[in-house]
Amino acid sequence: MEPPAASQPPATISFARRRRRWSIARNVLLAILTAIFAVWLLLFITKGRFLRHPFESIASSLSDRTVKVGGNFQLYFAPLRIKFVAEELAVSNPQWAKENTLFAARRIEARIAPLSLLLGHRHVYALDLDRGVINLEWDASHRRNTWTFATSGEGKPFEMPRIDRANITGTQIHYIDPQMPLLANLTIDPIAATDTRIGKAVGLKGSGTFRTTPFRLTAELLSPDASLSGAENRLQARAWAANSVIDVSGTLPALTEFEDVPLKVAAKGRDLSDLMAVIDVVIPQTRRYALEAQLVKDAQTYRFTGMTGTFGQSDLSGRFTVTNAQRLRLDAALETRRLDIVDAAPFIGYNPDVVASQGAMAAAAQTGAGARRILPDAELPVAMMQRFDAGLDWKIGVVRSKNVPVSNIALKLSLDRGRLALSPLTFSMARGDVASDFVIDTRQRPSAIRYDIRLASTPMGRLLAGYGLADSGTTGTIRGRIELDGRGDTIHDSLATSSGRIAFVMPQGTLWTQNAQLAELDLGTFVSKMFQGKLKKPIEVNCGLLAFTVRGGTAAADPILIDTSKNVVIGRGGFSFATETVDMAFRADGKKFSLFSGQSPVGLGGHFSEPKLQVISPQLVGRAGAGLGLALLATPVAGLLAFVDPGDAKSTACGPVLAGANASAQRTSNGKPRDDVGNGSTKKN
Repeated sequence: MEPPAASQPPATISFARRRRRWSIARNVLLAILTAIFAVWLLLFITKGRFLRHPFESIASSLSDRTVKVGGNFQLYFAPLRIKFVAEELAVSNPQWAKENTLFAARRIEARIAPLSLLLGHRHVYALDLDRGVINLEWDASHRRNTWTFATSGEGKPFEMPRIDRANITGTQIHYIDPQMPLLANLTIDPIAATDTRIGKAVGLKGSGTFRTTPFRLTAELLSPDASLSGAENRLQARAWAANSVIDVSGTLPALTEFEDVPLKVAAKGRDLSDLMAVIDVVIPQTRRYALEAQLVKDAQTYRFTGMTGTFGQSDLSGRFTVTNAQRLRLDAALETRRLDIVDAAPFIGYNPDVVASQGAMAAAAQTGAGARRILPDAELPVAMMQRFDAGLDWKIGVVRSKNVPVSNIALKLSLDRGRLALSPLTFSMARGDVASDFVIDTRQRPSAIRYDIRLASTPMGRLLAGYGLADSGTTGTIRGRIELDGRGDTIHDSLATSSGRIAFVMPQGTLWTQNAQLAELDLGTFVSKMFQGKLKKPIEVNCGLLAFTVRGGTAAADPILIDTSKNVVIGRGGFSFATETVDMAFRADGKKFSLFSGQSPVGLGGHFSEPKLQVISPQLVGRAGAGLGLALLATPVAGLLAFVDPGDAKSTACGPVLAGANASAQRTSNGKPRDDVGNGSTKKN
């Protein structure tokens, strides 16, 4: 018997098995490819016309809409891109929509990237659309829209598919959003291209309303010839709204591709605040403006960089960002080299055009303020301030002003759900620094407003140079602080209800002016110096304090006390933020004998807008009458006795004065309490 044949090695068996598996896989793959090719060939030959009814049925079922094709239909790969052709295509809207049709077209032809449909990108290489009608609409609750094909759930924002090349004729787009509200009616048609390099030019024009603001717009999408496809797609658009003209231009990678594409934007008009109010952003009113910037859209963020331009007689540059998220937010970093004082008027509620042409009183009257009032009575836009948030960093070089030298302004603003904080707001004034914080909290009703203004030591010569005080020879300085808290939705109302303290301190120094001796209120010395031609002599100030206690909008002297080398000047009375009236009296007591000192109070009355100085007060006139009687009854020399100042004024302890203390803390140079200064009362002596 022969021995059995030797068994095959295991490696040989494994290789044979792998070979059989590869053969099976290859055959399956070939079968699949053959089937795909057969389907492709069948579709290519028939153009997929037989798929018309299945397309209508499947599309209607998936979208929960009625989809109908009334004419020619094609759906196939040509060769690797999906070609879709439909005539008399109509897609219905849900029952709640105002229009019955979402989309209708006499003819539509598109070449679509297949993978883009699978990935949800919707990339269209070419689109031919004739006599199309598109009705896009949100419902009243802003939960559903006509283009989100879902039986339940939230409506998604509209996303324009990427379209590389388009030929669109006689197409209308209607958009309705009742929540914003926005209504737009647009028409797309081909236009004649003036550039010989441009093969296709699509024109868009239309009108509508955004909130309550009507607008109209025109645009041109300039596409190159097919041989140059992808080289450039130029956009030129212009819109008119809120008394402004906005121009947008740039080069697009595709006709509808705006994301992350730098565009040039220019806007000019009567008032920038009108334009910003369209998107519910409130800013101070401006005079005519013209601005240019580069715009880049990134999802819900719109970035404007490299901005330059002017508003009124002032310049403006910088950048700002608008984020259209759940809450609208505006962030900006701005610079101004020269700010005209008239252009700054809107920051306190004045119309700058009225200020420039008619003055501050007329501008105040326009805000609702009464006669002879200058505090604006324009209400804060509370509702708008609570709709958006903001952050601002603004630097200003110089303010053009005849009387007040202001420069180096740095402003930081924060608006958070209706709470506006200007903190800090700093600037230089006559070589002195001012730091301030303002808080307007509109979440409290009425608004709670806090003022905190701090003036560092400032040379009075430069500060008051516009009012006749000579800088040369004046060494006096002044520093002070204003702290007030009030309630109201206008500047006037908040100050009219405010409480707090106002204090300005004058350390030792000199003041030099033509009316120096008159300012000392020593009429005898003033007259003698006038005849001697020695009127220009500095006032030597030891220390001074002008302070007021404010309660319920009424400021009372607490105290007014100025100690000079010759006199002690005290003041009583006060003023009212509510009525803007002033009712004060100043008296100078000489430290040495003066034959002709009037010694009677000098009154300061009138209103903030028209203060009146009564140098010859009724008391002084009375004393003059008494002097005349004595002169008649006795001798002319006796008549002079009515004007004699015995020179017994109590010198001041400057410590409490320089500390800004109230009247109860003031002392004479001997340390005794003063009984001659106002103690927070509006009564005068």
